[in-house]
Amino acid sequence: MARKPHEKLPSSATELEGITKAAVLLLAVGPEKASSVLKQLDPRAVEEVTRELASLGRVPKDLQDAVIEEFYSVSIASQYANEGNLDYAKEILKNSLDAKSAERMLGQIQTQVQRTPFSFLQRAESENLMTFIQDEHPQTIALILCHLPHHKAGEIVGGLPLQKQIEVIKRVANMEQTNPEVIREVEKGLESRLSSMLVQSMEKAGGVDTVAEILNLTDRSTEKAIMEGLETDDPDLVEQIRRLMFVFEDILKVNDKGIQAVLKEVDNSELAMALKTASEDLKSKIFKNMSERAASLIKEDMQYMGPVKISDVEAAQQRVVDTVRRLEEAGEVVVEGRGGDTELMV
Repeated sequence: MARKPHEKLPSSATELEGITKAAVLLLAVGPEKASSVLKQLDPRAVEEVTRELASLGRVPKDLQDAVIEEFYSVSIASQYANEGNLDYAKEILKNSLDAKSAERMLGQIQTQVQRTPFSFLQRAESENLMTFIQDEHPQTIALILCHLPHHKAGEIVGGLPLQKQIEVIKRVANMEQTNPEVIREVEKGLESRLSSMLVQSMEKAGGVDTVAEILNLTDRSTEKAIMEGLETDDPDLVEQIRRLMFVFEDILKVNDKGIQAVLKEVDNSELAMALKTASEDLKSKIFKNMSERAASLIKEDMQYMGPVKISDVEAAQQRVVDTVRRLEEAGEVVVEGRGGDTELMV
């Protein structure tokens, strides 16, 4: 049964629908990676998962971890299946999941495998991981590297002091088979000591602001397709997303030519009101794209305006933002970081 919007999430990942798991996963990986994933999906799937993400609410850390672990396991097991070792993937699946889930995964050729040694290290932030691991004995580091993906191992080696790099690489080169019991003991000790770093990653929340952050990092064509798809069913949601995607201070990301185009569309009294709570950087950018006389008049209006309601300032700022977005749609304004860095400029 499909989850109702903003309905409380169940405590177990096995109770989640596939679309909800996908939304939780996008939330977990962060806006930049989520936008890259969205580009790979067909429009209908993008619309569905974006709508689910917008209504997600808070996601408990243990539920988020369970979804990530399942996704990771499915990915690894799929590799076994693709390499022709389907029997091995099936055997692991039967030992890892309840019968119903196992049957469903088998039907989709998506199985769950046992955790690889030291996989818990992949949940740690790179900075924390380097701080933690560089004080370990070279033999321990070498053992860890032999059980991590090559890219992760390379990341660790690159962060070590030169002398320790040499010691570690020598031990990796000369390492033979290690007793599984030794690996488990080393892993157990490391995981216990690293736990304080891992628990710092608490709950994440979905919602409209998360969707806006993700869409801010997609290219314009992807964003437009998603918004058009959502607008048919939920125009109010689209409006909420639009208002969060580009805020007043983001005008700093507009090029000078675009600023000048916006100023032609905005009344001076409106601009004076909008700039009332603006940062000095934004005021400076606005004023440098005006004549000295016009800038002086705006500054004078702001000086003698007196106390104003914050709601009036925010309303004026939103009207300016709406103007920026309209001109961006028309191609008269370029906003830095909104797909522009991947487009050719002529």
